[in-house]
Amino acid sequence: MELGLYSFAENTPDPLGGNRVQSPAERLRDLLEEIELADQLGLAFYGLGEHHRADYVASAPVTILAAAAARTKSIRLSTAVTVLSSDDPVRVWQQFATLDLISNGRAEIMAGRGSFIESFPLFGLDLNDYDDLFEEKLEMLLSIRQGGKVSWPGSKHTKPIPGLEIFPKPIQSPLPLWIAVGGTPNSVARAAYYGLPLMIAIIGGRPRQFQPLTELYRQTGARSGHDGATLKLGISGHGFIAQDSQDARDIAFPAHSAAMSRIGAERGWPATTRVQFEAGTTPEGAYYMGSPQEVVDKILMQHEWFGHDRFGLQLSVGTLPHDKVMKAIELYGTVVKPAIDKALS
Repeated sequence: MELGLYSFAENTPDPLGGNRVQSPAERLRDLLEEIELADQLGLAFYGLGEHHRADYVASAPVTILAAAAARTKSIRLSTAVTVLSSDDPVRVWQQFATLDLISNGRAEIMAGRGSFIESFPLFGLDLNDYDDLFEEKLEMLLSIRQGGKVSWPGSKHTKPIPGLEIFPKPIQSPLPLWIAVGGTPNSVARAAYYGLPLMIAIIGGRPRQFQPLTELYRQTGARSGHDGATLKLGISGHGFIAQDSQDARDIAFPAHSAAMSRIGAERGWPATTRVQFEAGTTPEGAYYMGSPQEVVDKILMQHEWFGHDRFGLQLSVGTLPHDKVMKAIELYGTVVKPAIDKALS
């Protein structure tokens, strides 16, 4: 199984640091150090989410990943996610093809509809077109990804391409394209229909309940005529690692609660309580919070349920001290990864 990390590049008050807020430049410097450490420890990938909000600094994640590419050697560099609905598939392709050249073949596109909607009014789009925008632009991106001269007829939300080549050309052919979903069956079936690898974000509830979605993905892919070897499945979720279980939870909870409560208030959800948080850290819960062994046990248990090929850990939900995040990455790479590799070998 490939183990990696992902981040939304949050930049919010740090509850453990006197509620200090970093400058965007300082936050980006820390982020690049985190990616560099993940590469040194042999982690498989790092994903960076696209957000257009004051509490995140990654509105242009491919630019940040290009900076990371120059400082790393082997880690694969992805978005988590590219909000394809509000972007131009031609520019998405050109940006990732360029990233692939800079990184010597380590770029990946992870496309999704996004968990926030700020990009829609920002780029003059109608939320009523939420589903159609993604479907049409995904088809266009797949047409571009085939290579050669692109003949795209256009659609309601895209312009035609009259048999033109798009440059530059990436090293990888085809350039990896993942679809990220939050649990919507139609989105899962769409990825399977196109034979694209799927990343499912499980950020709450009971992960075991996602088993039917993984079965839907594989069954739909098979019915659509795709080789099972191409139907790669990934699982991602929130977590934090420290030497001691209680320390991990005590470190993570204040920032996690603040972030989830802030987002919840925007969406009409109640504030996150410590009881809810602790429930998520139990073996059947969604959070990977605790000692390295607890995280190993949960990943392996879920592998029995899902049989997934990739696991992505979001280490900081809300802002945590940089040194504690770096220590968690170290434990993930030096303790969790070797244990998973050994158990699944």
